[in-house]
Amino acid sequence: MAVWDDLVGQERVQEQLGAAARDADALVTAERSGQPRPEASKMTHAWLFTGPPGSGGPTAARAFAAALQCVSPDRALGGAPGCGFCDGCHTALIGTHADVTVITTEGLTIGVKQTRELVRGAQMSPSGGRWQVIIVEDADRFTEQAANAVLKAVEEPAPRTVWLLCAPSLEDVLPTIKSRCRHLTLRTPPVEAVADVLIRRDGVEPEAAYAAARATQGHIGRARRLATDASARARRAAVLKVPLRVDDVGGCLKAAQELVDTAAEDAKQMAEEVDVKETEELKAAMGGVAGGRMPRGTAGVMKELEDRQKRRKTRTQRDSLDLALTELTGFYRDVLALQLGTRSAIANEDVRDAVDRIARASGPERTLRRIESILACRDALDRNVAPLLAVESMTLALRAG
Repeated sequence: MAVWDDLVGQERVQEQLGAAARDADALVTAERSGQPRPEASKMTHAWLFTGPPGSGGPTAARAFAAALQCVSPDRALGGAPGCGFCDGCHTALIGTHADVTVITTEGLTIGVKQTRELVRGAQMSPSGGRWQVIIVEDADRFTEQAANAVLKAVEEPAPRTVWLLCAPSLEDVLPTIKSRCRHLTLRTPPVEAVADVLIRRDGVEPEAAYAAARATQGHIGRARRLATDASARARRAAVLKVPLRVDDVGGCLKAAQELVDTAAEDAKQMAEEVDVKETEELKAAMGGVAGGRMPRGTAGVMKELEDRQKRRKTRTQRDSLDLALTELTGFYRDVLALQLGTRSAIANEDVRDAVDRIARASGPERTLRRIESILACRDALDRNVAPLLAVESMTLALRAG
């Protein structure tokens, strides 16, 4: 198993990163042997991965980090770094490598305090003697102050530090950071490639694998969940009934309430699974006793954990709502395709009757207005509009068309 095996449908990106990893290995070898650094190198200190959700930016970054840490003896014989089996590859991929730091925000933003700590750590020499790798999976969530802190680190990098930033698009990153990074664009993986992974890796039946890959339009993470999680399928089925339930104001308001309640329930379930364990572990680490009082001076630490858990709950609710809006957009995109006379398979074949019904009852202009109302709802949520208010406005707009 090579480190690139989970990077689905990104052959060009894999080739570029593989070449950079080979040159990075040559740089390390030259420095250790006291030889001059190679003049021409495809390796650089900062990379920016962009692409639509599900295209695999964080996966590409983790695979590249593992290849940079590869210590396989085969490298000395001309083999490419990134074997997937050596200690460097394995620990980088599972998240325990001392020189690979992965930042995945649990809140709506990445603040300047966390970023400054990250920048300070990036100035350290790698403990293993190869590369200090910093992966930021949500670089679009930096606050302005945090982005400026990262900019300074990228402008003046430590000799063996590599920044791997992931964002949906170039527009989501500070222009000055963007200009100092090597940019790699990932594409949405083909349905066939995603289905093949589900079949080979997850043991999903071919028919179910292709249906999940097609329904999620190549988003491998969502496709895996849809193919293996019955609750995810039930939630999606409920979302795709919304277009049939907005015939009157009452139906619009009820559909909106249910969408928001479902998102809140998702956040609550995650909290129940994670928060209690986190709290008990922190109490034990601070010298507390289960069910007893905490030592003096620990109230601030516990309050900080509670605040972080609240931010994560808000983020989970927003992400759940965003997924529902993405699925609604896909539904109306299929409606528009039928109205424009497409003969290709639609993404939501499993609800073809509902798509046909909406397509016959309206025209392309009305469908476009409905899609715009969903996009407006997403924008409102990004601006921290109350979720129920934003979703109610959207469902009423879907009715009016």
